[in-house]
Amino acid sequence: MDTPNRRRRLLVVTSALGGVGLALGAVPFVASMRPSARARALGGPVEVDLGRPAPGALLKAEWRGKPIFVVRRTPEMLARLERSAPLLADPRSDVETQQPAYARNPYRSIDPEWLVLVGLCTHLGCVPAPHFEPGDVSGLGAQWPGGWFCHCHGSKFDLAGRVFRNVPAPTNLVVPPYRLDGAQRAVIGLDPAGARKT
Repeated sequence: MDTPNRRRRLLVVTSALGGVGLALGAVPFVASMRPSARARALGGPVEVDLGRPAPGALLKAEWRGKPIFVVRRTPEMLARLERSAPLLADPRSDVETQQPAYARNPYRSIDPEWLVLVGLCTHLGCVPAPHFEPGDVSGLGAQWPGGWFCHCHGSKFDLAGRVFRNVPAPTNLVVPPYRLDGAQRAVIGLDPAGARKT
């Protein structure tokens, strides 16, 4: 009876079987750490049909788990943007991280008619409500130029998503990366071809 050789063989076989078992057990464990198809889809671009809304209407979408507001602004709404500038904390959108370079303009958009915003207040992340009508009819006073009002803590934003002075929100609403594909579609999550990155 060759006991040391037998033990050695038994140890090699047991170790090999243990290694195979460990490898087989590790495969599903490692695979479970990959993001699910749903999680991968949430990070992808989202298309919004621009053929539906009437002028002055608000469309809502979701991108990366965040609400997206798309507004088709009327000429009258665009005219009110200049009048609201004296009421704003950052009328020129100087905080660069709040919008891509191609949306750093008075309209905060590629095309003045279309506004695309992440619909989360920059104070604590509540969803501000649209109050597009100007003046007393909005319930926000005679000086109200139209825009968004956050009912959580009273932050106000104009029709370009710019924050008013003396409210809890520190910065303008965020403009996500987006592009317009003709007059019928916006793609949220993709910059326009040739857009300069900030």
